[in-house]
Amino acid sequence: MNSCQCYAFEILLHPLGVELDSVSQPSALYTDAWGSWPTLTVSRQRLSEPMAIGFDEANARLSQLKRMFFEPDGSFVWTGQHNELAWQVDGNAYEFKGRVFWVALKGSCPITEFDQLLAGFGWPEETPMMQLLRPAVFLDEVTFRRHAARRGATGDGEILRPR
Repeated sequence: MNSCQCYAFEILLHPLGVELDSVSQPSALYTDAWGSWPTLTVSRQRLSEPMAIGFDEANARLSQLKRMFFEPDGSFVWTGQHNELAWQVDGNAYEFKGRVFWVALKGSCPITEFDQLLAGFGWPEETPMMQLLRPAVFLDEVTFRRHAARRGATGDGEILRPR
């Protein structure tokens, strides 16, 4: 195990919306190498709704982060170091009608930096849900954080970090 309290993840970030009970219901458990996780059932209509934050506002927020490189097309990379451990997050924000539609994120980073990244997309005012990329299952934020922490603690983030 590593000494960094880091998250490791490969996700799509979507807006959950404020009406959790009406748009996303707890569904089956998803089991992987890091545990069993309650998933959400999300309607196609819900997935067609963009985030509340404007694309340009997200760009402006994220561009203020030290060592963040955000391109006008929405692609970005953020790098840093925690103690002796290098971390990196690669991402792409997609725009729809001037707002952030969803965000692809892959990498690993300390928990505090992940919070800064989410804040760039309107958190905590807007609650996100996370879609694990490979199994394509949806998790609420609390469940995702447990999953990402478990991946990070077991060293899975090592393969997602720059060498």
